Parts: sequence; structure tokens; C-alpha cells
Amino acid sequence: MSATEHPRAIRSFVTRNGRITPAQERALQALWPRYGVEFAPEPLDARALFGREAPRTVEIGFGNGDNLLALAREHPECDYLGVEVHRPGVGRVLLALEAQQLTNVRVICHDAVEVLARQLPPQAAQEILILFPDPWPKKRHHKRRLLQRPFVELAVSRLRAGGVLRIATDWKPYALEMLAVLDGIPALQNLAADASFVPRPLERAATRFEKRGLRLGHEVWDLAFRRT
Repeated sequence: MSATEHPRAIRSFVTRNGRITPAQERALQALWPRYGVEFAPEPLDARALFGREAPRTVEIGFGNGDNLLALAREHPECDYLGVEVHRPGVGRVLLALEAQQLTNVRVICHDAVEVLARQLPPQAAQEILILFPDPWPKKRHHKRRLLQRPFVELAVSRLRAGGVLRIATDWKPYALEMLAVLDGIPALQNLAADASFVPRPLERAATRFEKRGLRLGHEVWDLAFRRT
């Protein structure tokens, strides 16, 4: 196994189950059957899940769901599958889906590496979003970073031809590392005019992590690569 692979003993996240509100806990019980998808090591039938064939976006690590919910509201013609390991964020999204009566979102509460490897079939998504993944800034923790070549190759295999992988971070060293990794994938084409970073997408809702980075004076770096 190469040094860049993600053995299951090394994860890109630390599970935090604290600070879940009673309402979020109730949502996980009452609303999960409607909007939730249990992890299973078998290919997901997205057409049966959403009841239609439509352009499909997968957001990995949606956090509090601000961007996921905004996209679903603005684009009812599209379907959205959110993957998040932290239960409070999932509960918050379930409450919002019910309150806003959104029918084009489903969520999976599980490790995204396993979801992509074992549950999301090849060429299932028109777009994959990975916004502000944990940068693991200390050198000894770099092995935990999600955006390493094996994971990127896996994500690309889940994109349709012409599909786009969109990534954002406020940690410049990680942004440069991501750019180098993505540039090394033959099946990807950088959509930036100068073959580096793209402007911030106007339709992206500012996430909690993006707002925090901006408050700290960090610049935000966006990447967009198309599967050729």
C-alpha cells in the first residue's frame, strides 16, 4: 500500500457527536426514513431513490448543510445526495428539508470514502462537491488529508463523462497540494483559464468553515476539474 492511500485505520475525520439538540435527535429518528439512506456495501439505485432521472450532485462533508440546502432550493430540477459523518449536521439538514418541503435531497451519514467505494456506482454523479475539508495542518497529520490521489481517482470514477469535481479550501498549502494531485490525474481537465484556481462560484452558499476562514483573514481557493 502506498503512503498516500487511506487505510481504514487512518480516517480523514474525527467523529464528534456532541452538541446535538433534542430537535436534531428527534429528526434523526422521525425524518430519517423519509430523507436518509442507510449505508450498504452495494450499488445505490439513485433513480429509484429519487423517483426520477435528473442531474445529480454529491456533496461530501456538507457540515451544517447550508450549501446543500441552497442548491436544492435553487435547482429543483436537480437531485442532491449529501454525505456527512457528524450527526448534528445531519439532524439539522433533516429539519430544514422537512420545514422547506424539499424533495430533491437525500443524505447518508457515513464515511465518504466507503460510500464512494462501495455504495455509489460508477458514473453516478454529474458533479461532486468537497468544500473545506479538514486541512490537517500539522505535518504529522497530513496522512489524514482526504484529497490524496487514491481518493481523487475514486471520486473521478463516480463522475459521468463531462462531470465536474469542485473543491474549495481556505488553507493555501493544502490548495497547492490539491492542485498538484488533480493535475496528475489524466482523466481530469482543469477548468481554470490559467490552469490553476477558478473564481468562487456565485451560487455557492458560504459555509460555516468558509466564514470562519474569512474572519481569520484566509483567502479561499477554488478548484474545478472536468472528467474528460
